[in-house]
Amino acid sequence: MKALIPAVLLLLIAPPASQGAAPPAIEEPRGSWSWPLSPQPAVLREFDPPDKPWLSGHRGVDLKAEDPAQVISPESGTVTFVGVVVDRPVITIDHGGIKSSFEPVESTLVVGTAVSKGDVIGTVLAGHCGDAPCLHWGVRRGEEYLNPLSFVRDLRPSVLLPLTARGP
Repeated sequence: MKALIPAVLLLLIAPPASQGAAPPAIEEPRGSWSWPLSPQPAVLREFDPPDKPWLSGHRGVDLKAEDPAQVISPESGTVTFVGVVVDRPVITIDHGGIKSSFEPVESTLVVGTAVSKGDVIGTVLAGHCGDAPCLHWGVRRGEEYLNPLSFVRDLRPSVLLPLTARGP
């Protein structure tokens, strides 16, 4: 009877071989992108997503910009939108399943243009943060908004490990 218990437990824990593996998730780059402004800007307003998609919130970050400021592509990709949304000029780049959008940005690029990490994609215009020039940067995967700062910083919490006893 004891020999059957491990086999039963194994069947309960292991999924059947006929079930396919889940498709791999797109990993967030964890600080591997570049900042869209140079030098590294101050963050004027943090990412504050709403609890429900239809509620108000801040689906990106606002970055302090110099006047004038060139916007650079934080990662390689393809321009998928250049136009006006509500009353602001916007440019969107698809980085392979993750899209970043920048506003208010004037750009001469057109949809379909391939950009490399560090390429200038436009110029910040006034109007988003009142009198202070700033860039609103949003990032999303599908319909899910992500914290853009996680792409330029490693935002994982620090883990403190105990000190080990040292020998003589």
